[in-house]
Amino acid sequence: MKKNADTLVRLGSAALMALFLLPSFAAAQDYDDPPSRVARLSYMQGYVSFSPAGTQDWVDAFVNRPLTTGDALWSDSRSRVALHIGSASIHLSEYTGISFLNLTDNAVQIQVNSGTLRIRVKRLRDYENFEIDTPNLAFTIVSPGIYKINVSQDGYTTIIEDRRGDGEVTGGGLAYDVHSGDVGRFTGTDQLRADMGYLGDDEDDFERWSEQRDHHEDISISARYVSDEAIGYDDLDDNGGWRPVPNYGMVWFPHTATIGWAPYHYGHWAYVAPWGYTWVDDAAWGFAPFHYGRWIAVDGTWGWVPCAPRPPGGGGVYLSPVYAPALVAWIGGPHFGVGLAVGGVGVGWFPLGPREVYVPSYPVSRNYVTNVNVSNTTVNTTVVNNYYTNVVINKTVNITNVTYVNQRVPGAVVATSQQAFSSGQPVAHNAVQINASEVASAPVNAMTPPAVPQVQAVTGGRPAAKAKPPAAVLARPVVAKTAPPPPPPSFTQRQAAIQSNGGRPLSVAQVRQIAPARTQTAAAPQVRVAPPATKVVTPPRNTEAGKQNQPQNQNYPNRPGTAAGPVPNNGNKPASQPSPQPAANINQPHPPTAHPANEQLEQQHQQQLADLHKQQDLERQQVEDQQKKEAQQLQQQKAEAAKQQQAQQQALQQQKADAVKQQQVLQQQKAEAAKQQQAEQQLQQQHQQQLQAMQQKHQQQQAQLQAKQEEEHRQQQPAAKPKPEPKEKEKEPPH
Repeated sequence: MKKNADTLVRLGSAALMALFLLPSFAAAQDYDDPPSRVARLSYMQGYVSFSPAGTQDWVDAFVNRPLTTGDALWSDSRSRVALHIGSASIHLSEYTGISFLNLTDNAVQIQVNSGTLRIRVKRLRDYENFEIDTPNLAFTIVSPGIYKINVSQDGYTTIIEDRRGDGEVTGGGLAYDVHSGDVGRFTGTDQLRADMGYLGDDEDDFERWSEQRDHHEDISISARYVSDEAIGYDDLDDNGGWRPVPNYGMVWFPHTATIGWAPYHYGHWAYVAPWGYTWVDDAAWGFAPFHYGRWIAVDGTWGWVPCAPRPPGGGGVYLSPVYAPALVAWIGGPHFGVGLAVGGVGVGWFPLGPREVYVPSYPVSRNYVTNVNVSNTTVNTTVVNNYYTNVVINKTVNITNVTYVNQRVPGAVVATSQQAFSSGQPVAHNAVQINASEVASAPVNAMTPPAVPQVQAVTGGRPAAKAKPPAAVLARPVVAKTAPPPPPPSFTQRQAAIQSNGGRPLSVAQVRQIAPARTQTAAAPQVRVAPPATKVVTPPRNTEAGKQNQPQNQNYPNRPGTAAGPVPNNGNKPASQPSPQPAANINQPHPPTAHPANEQLEQQHQQQLADLHKQQDLERQQVEDQQKKEAQQLQQQKAEAAKQQQAQQQALQQQKADAVKQQQVLQQQKAEAAKQQQAEQQLQQQHQQQLQAMQQKHQQQQAQLQAKQEEEHRQQQPAAKPKPEPKEKEKEPPH
């Protein structure tokens, strides 16, 4: 097993803490365990396409899709993309193509065929290798910092801008150190020529956009309550509010405009290896609350109980949250598939609550099951071990001796057809009617039902991409310092193996036994491992390099989006909305302004924004409380009407001879029932209108505050500093 001292967990007792500090728990990842992290497609603008691992298909990309080894992205003309891996952010400019050669707990290896990539690394794990491979060099990030990599259109030149941190360039048998403030232009493939300079003060639109997104993460209020390694935590600020809840601490409540909203209802099931079926939510904020933590219902309103934040000041014990494909339990039992769905076969699930154990359906070790639970909720390790023994080892299908708190919450359980489940179709558009009383008493299956995925589950059911990378870019080989793992098998091969495995996900060992298909059209990424390198003394800096090395806009003719005219701005929403959007991300697509020079003004703005969020959340609580009161009154009226109907029916039984009177009473009952139904519909419509009006009001308030703050920024903007006198150009040593 691999050792990782970073796997510590916050516990409530010294005895449990000592247990977790045992060497057996220090194993972060068995060789056959899946990674504890993924990359998230957090934001996209313009034409962005996606090619899942094991396929040659390029489809329109969509936010919240988890990305891992073998997945590829392309950002076309006037397009931008934001990704996150733990606390690290990756931004793509236009005409940029990347793929993940490797993504594990200890390795991030990204292939960049062309375009501009900006990476911000907040921290590096012990023994972590963070490597960017381009057509002529491999760039290794040595320390946390901000780095920009630009690959020319022909792949002959790579420009490295080191805005903060330290890195190393390897290629052509040579290795160069790159430090904060350096900008290097590296040309050639077999022989690498370095032209080093100093980074100038000029910033392009892409850099300013990236700084704005960085700033939004840095000032996030949610970071106080949830780990910054829980991907998507910064999306929570503008889409909900934090409230203290007894026994659970601070809980996040989403601001939705959908009556009866519940988690894991609006989205689809994608098949992402090696985890298998993975929930992809439609909401712009819908990543962290669906892959970390747990959900609870508080007085009829759903709230998210987060995974623990990093201790302030670096003290205390801490365990990085382990990503899970979906933290749900499944409806099981002998009636599942027939009795559950009215009129058809269905697959049903509901969100797990705090202290409830998540059991993966993909093959994992006991350590993995422990980590994925204790890093996301407060749970006794003995309970976790019992689940592993009973469900994973002893193959117990249905769990009958555990009470799941959310199983009996009205509206928590949702079901869809097996066809919609295995083909990535929107759940909200393919939900099936369920028997509520039977669901409340049905046994629970902790593991995902076995089902062979269709190709649509891998592509998300998206249409063919409007723009994809040119064939020459796709075929371009890259240089790697670290040899990446073999490419994933094709989806056809994996699908056949899953079929033979009874519809269950494959283990890492099983995947290794599948020989990758080597064809002309489905070849593995072309990677040239760099030969042993000789360290080169850093060449003299060229004072003009900062200007000369500014990347130029690349242009691929005859491609969508190159003509003049508006480009669709998808913000944080899928290209085509498959189901109702529970909430809008009012922060996107324009993040807050970048960090200003006036710190006092910035603190004032942060406090204003926090006060506005608090005021809005309080107003929402008041509206929700009023709506609950009105709904309760309506339920009481319905109960009284039902009681009266029962009394009338008893009276009718005594007066069976009076057929005319009986018919009149029945008609009156129908009229009363219709009246009550109409009143309920009108009340729901009124509540919907109230929430939508309030949502618009809050958006206007935040827009006004942002405009005011930006005006104050402009008034406080300091005068431009004079540029330093260029240094005398040093003589370049011979190579």
